[in-house]
Amino acid sequence: MNPLPAFTVIPAIDLRHGQVVRLAQGDPARQTTYGEDPCFWAERWKSEGAEWLHVVNLDGAFGEDARLNLQALQSLLAIGLKVEFGGGVRDLASIQKLLDLGVDRLALGTAAVQDPALLDRALAAFGPARIAGDIGARNGYVTIQGWQENTRFTVLEIGRRFRQQGLEWCVLTDVSRDGTVAGLNWESAVELQICTKMKVVASGGVDRLEAVHSARRAGLAGVIIGRALYEGQLSLHDCWTDS
Repeated sequence: MNPLPAFTVIPAIDLRHGQVVRLAQGDPARQTTYGEDPCFWAERWKSEGAEWLHVVNLDGAFGEDARLNLQALQSLLAIGLKVEFGGGVRDLASIQKLLDLGVDRLALGTAAVQDPALLDRALAAFGPARIAGDIGARNGYVTIQGWQENTRFTVLEIGRRFRQQGLEWCVLTDVSRDGTVAGLNWESAVELQICTKMKVVASGGVDRLEAVHSARRAGLAGVIIGRALYEGQLSLHDCWTDS
């Protein structure tokens, strides 16, 4: 039997006004706050075996003042975990600044969808190991602007274009499930990965250990988990074992 490909379980730290939060279905009015100290959670996930963090700058995604989140990011980077960061990054100078700060992989969503030339420049400057696509999807269509606006593009249309431009990594979030622990839509992530040959990380709605195992067995590159970890429905320790 061939071994399964490398698979990464990535805890999410979503930042709003410097606090750790989760938004149900991306709705800013449906926010649950899990404390004012992002480093507390990062240290906990590190102690439970995490190697990566998926850090989201919600203020930036919503076009708000993101200074508190960027200060929190600097503290998180000092913990020593690898960091994938996204939210509100719209130009090459911001990408350069964040990568210079120590971010390992920059996830581009709205900017990559709306400005293909920026994605081309970012890939040329920093390479596909450090730039990822970030697709938020609702009913199979891509969303932008912090998932607040729908587009006419399907996930596969944008995914194929991302791959043609040279992306190798992509996060796919089912917005209708994100922050709800309603179950991971890993099937859509598998479809995207098969059609594009990108390494796809599935996000949104992880509710139980079987969802993690299903994503691993399906050959995905990883999963991102948020609310289920914060509310104790899942233990990060348990996610490292196959089933």
